Amino acid sequence: QVQLVESGGGLVQTGGSLRLSCAASGRIFSITVMGWYRQAPGKQRELVTTINSGGSTVYADSVNGRFTISRDNAKNMVYLQMNSLKPEDTAVYYCNLVQGYGQNYWGQGTQVTVSS
Repeated sequence: QVQLVESGGGLVQTGGSLRLSCAASGRIFSITVMGWYRQAPGKQRELVTTINSGGSTVYADSVNGRFTISRDNAKNMVYLQMNSLKPEDTAVYYCNLVQGYGQNYWGQGTQVTVSS
């Protein structure tokens, strides 16, 4: 089993920045894909960004150039630096880890609210 705990959410004004962190613990393989997803009220959960063990990244078009994902493999941590935040970035942000065959884990989520 793997546990994911997010931190760093909060309230910020338009144009501001926030940094989310996710700590992974448990039986973690050496090869994983970690990422961030978000879900706004009344909408489906959507991909924000992912990063694999080798450091390759994928970003949603809506955040590309504003958000940066990074990870510390030694500490089993993944981070999301969010700059130039917009009201449409308001959502619950979930940390995700995928490993092995179909092992898919989620954190409890952290609220990010961007005021206009």
